[in-house]
Amino acid sequence: MMLPLLLVTTLVLLAQTTTGQGARPDLEAQIAAVEPHMIGWRRHLHQHPELSNREAETARYVADALRTLGLEPRTGVAGHGVVAVLRGGSAGPVVALRADMDGLPVTEETDLPFASRATGEYDGRQVGVMHACGHDTHMAMLLATARVLTGMKEQLPGSVVFIFQPAEEGVPIEEQPAGAQLMVSEGVLRDPEVDAIFGLHVFANIPAGHIAWRSGAMMAASDRYEILVRGRQTHGATPWQGVDPIVIGAQIVSALQTIVSRQVDITLQPAIVTVGQFQAGVRNNIIPDSARLVGTIRTFDAEMRRDIHARVQRTAGGIAEAAGGTAEVTIEGGYPVTSNDPDLTARMLPTLRRVLGDRVQEGSKITGAEDFSYFQQQVPGLFLLLGITPEKEVGRAAHNHSPRFTVDEGALLNGVRTLVHLTLDYMEGSPGAR
Repeated sequence: MMLPLLLVTTLVLLAQTTTGQGARPDLEAQIAAVEPHMIGWRRHLHQHPELSNREAETARYVADALRTLGLEPRTGVAGHGVVAVLRGGSAGPVVALRADMDGLPVTEETDLPFASRATGEYDGRQVGVMHACGHDTHMAMLLATARVLTGMKEQLPGSVVFIFQPAEEGVPIEEQPAGAQLMVSEGVLRDPEVDAIFGLHVFANIPAGHIAWRSGAMMAASDRYEILVRGRQTHGATPWQGVDPIVIGAQIVSALQTIVSRQVDITLQPAIVTVGQFQAGVRNNIIPDSARLVGTIRTFDAEMRRDIHARVQRTAGGIAEAAGGTAEVTIEGGYPVTSNDPDLTARMLPTLRRVLGDRVQEGSKITGAEDFSYFQQQVPGLFLLLGITPEKEVGRAAHNHSPRFTVDEGALLNGVRTLVHLTLDYMEGSPGAR
């Protein structure tokens, strides 16, 4: 019996609505089937974190998992990075997908049965190590995405480069360049030539399973600065016989806060100047010779970035000179602005909305930084945030980098859906709806 056209159309739309995956209901079943594998990978990686540029066992585990999928990973890229290429059944665009691998010097305070008890050496001290920023989930989601896409290899009209990147959280100056910057310089985007790159980061206090996107500048440039204040040591009972670097440093701390609040036009872009360390002195009755201030500068605009750097130099130097001391300012350029390519964002937004419906939201700028920006400087890139906090806990959950950071694992399958459909729609030249 032939059904009326209107009824057929209604049934098709109903099927699409039910699956949430547009015209690919079979693909949804394949994605759902990887969940137990993904959870297993995630829990193992969470229990065995390693610090930046120390991800040797993590890399081995990831490479072995990729081999079980029939891929031939390259290891030792930019230190402990792992890269695998999946070549589809026909020629077409090359899409790169990236996950970061390193943990943080944080001692875990959760009661998870797979909580980390790992330790490592950081800044000369023994510390706990934890995946307190969700990089374990990033690796697990990318492995799950690789499992889905390798299962449909012959249907792929293009190639996929799976990038597992070390050292996103930063390394000491003597180990730089590292992470994404070193991967780029070693040619990870050139063999094969990548046309577009997608990245995903879990984020606390966004509802679980929701995706936040933003066109253009999304995450800030991050620069580290150090100010060495030199005075003249003397007895604490006779401060007039010396030059007090602690008082000079305190004045510098206060004055630095006026750069953003009084000197920069923050109606153009937000900015932050933070002092995170203030070190001076060894005894209560000795005014020391020097004091050391260390902090971070966060900006979203190149010109504003240069201007703030100059103001930090001028402010510290002027205050120290007025008090009879000196201030040596060193600013280390950090990660550039993470900026989503506007054309790529507009092209892929229909895909996000088709796959996730009303769980897609436009996000705000974030003053945190991400070295995914180095990839975006080379090829069009789209970086997204995946919410991992249950709705009832949004606003109250521990943030990324907290020792109490936790992940709603039920959200991770939406990350896999996102990466799989972005890859397929980009390869097929689709604006998101088929």
